[in-house]
Amino acid sequence: MSDPSLDPAQIRAELQTKREELRAQITDLTRPPEGGATIGFGKRIGEGTTQAIQQMADVSTAQTLAGVLDQVERSLTKLDEGSYGQCDVCQGPIGEARLEFRPWSVRCVEHADG
Repeated sequence: MSDPSLDPAQIRAELQTKREELRAQITDLTRPPEGGATIGFGKRIGEGTTQAIQQMADVSTAQTLAGVLDQVERSLTKLDEGSYGQCDVCQGPIGEARLEFRPWSVRCVEHADG
């Protein structure tokens, strides 16, 4: 770990909590519709259309959360490897402020893609 002021045990606990939260959110968002529910698009806006639009939004949100989950998992691996706090692209340090704000950051600000 590049910054000695960062507590690995605290970081691990935060990442594990975040991982469980993300998994729960993804499960909720990707749960299939209840039995008997009809979802589809029609010529008129109705409950089925509204549900279909909401389901599409939920899938998009779940995909975004899955990307964050991947970063959380990578950060936990980096903790195990001793490379937490180093950018995956340039191997330079990830700023402490960035890691405090977003402990699952695996790239420095220069190489961050979102």
